[in-house]
Amino acid sequence: MSERRYRLDQKRGRLVLGSVEIPVPRSRTGRIATGTALVGGGFLGFLPILGFWMVPLGLLVLSHDLSFVRRKRRRATVWWYRRKTEAGAGARG
Repeated sequence: MSERRYRLDQKRGRLVLGSVEIPVPRSRTGRIATGTALVGGGFLGFLPILGFWMVPLGLLVLSHDLSFVRRKRRRATVWWYRRKTEAGAGARG
């Protein structure tokens, strides 16, 4: 299986999003604070500079340390993949 495109590289302390790498704190408390701030700022996405893009990024950071967020993120990922593959199969058939 190929390497995941979206992951938290714990050894280097970087969040890998495809070809982009973003530094994140190495401490658990720092990652939880960063993820919470991203989600909170994402809910204020209608304001300048802040954006709704911050919510999924914050959830990705939080999912590394919080198991309930990780389960919800994984469930959403599986749902999205199944939805995408079923839509592609329906268009062909």
